[in-house]
Amino acid sequence: MIHLQWPWLLLALPLPWLLWRWLAPLDNAAVALRVPFLHEFDDAPVGRPLPAGQGHPPLLAIAAWLLLVLAAARPQWLGEPMEQAVSGRDLLLAVDLSGSMAETDFVLNGDTVNRLTAIKHVAGQFIERRAGDRIGLILFGSQPYLQAPLTFDRKTVHTLLDEAVIGMAGDATAIGDALGLAVKRLRTNPAEQRVLILLTDGANTAGTIAPLKATDLAAAAGLKIYTIGVGADEMVVRDFFGTRRVNPSADLDETTLKAIAEKTGGRYFRARDTDELEQIYALLDRLEPTEKDVQYFRPHQELYPWPLGLALLLAAGMLGRQLYARRVVN
Repeated sequence: MIHLQWPWLLLALPLPWLLWRWLAPLDNAAVALRVPFLHEFDDAPVGRPLPAGQGHPPLLAIAAWLLLVLAAARPQWLGEPMEQAVSGRDLLLAVDLSGSMAETDFVLNGDTVNRLTAIKHVAGQFIERRAGDRIGLILFGSQPYLQAPLTFDRKTVHTLLDEAVIGMAGDATAIGDALGLAVKRLRTNPAEQRVLILLTDGANTAGTIAPLKATDLAAAAGLKIYTIGVGADEMVVRDFFGTRRVNPSADLDETTLKAIAEKTGGRYFRARDTDELEQIYALLDRLEPTEKDVQYFRPHQELYPWPLGLALLLAAGMLGRQLYARRVVN
């Protein structure tokens, strides 16, 4: 259906008629030009009279005024009402992009991939399922960055996560600063629930604030933190002396990650492979269910450019007509 956003502007439709009807006519005698040598113009050639209809408001002018007022009233096309679930929750994902995330100890669809690739795949599906939540994305390495502010646009957050590159935030791991940035972004929001999901494969090696100090600030702000330690416990590597088994997650600080989760009312999870990572996100879906309230909105499309464009075309046509008429007269 067509809807006028500002219908009261239609009251301006009779304005030209009112001005013509109530304003006093122009006194030609008062503005006449006094020429002492007027008799010299007696022999001047007289031009042809204006074409018929030039002394009255043309239909084009009336139509242009109607279209201009219609455009000012801002017509819109309203679509069908659409349902939108709203949970009242702000959810931030903080993803580690330090150099150790390049370790290829995950398997995805039969191929060996690095940790970040596995996180992009599983976390991306998680983001798509979070209908009703406002989702944000923090990327951190040596420094944290708010890559995506809180938004209902899950597709954009998913795209920004896919575009993340290892090392783009530095090669170290500033867990404390990432927590501090999350607290800063969430504590002033009026959401009923504030949740942070922190994914890392190491220990705090950079930043200006200690992780546990930032955790205290998060707990005071009512921020619940789920921590996920990423990385396999064992993998086989080949070197000059043959093959040997190593622990690629030796630097993972599970003690700190557990403390962060416990202090804020969250939980710590260990993701050693892609299957465990998927199970963790499925569990998070149950721990933080979506779709509490349902709201409706109607998509709209602005239509005012059409009457505005027609009004300008008519005005250009009237101007061209006047110029042509003057050339004919002269």
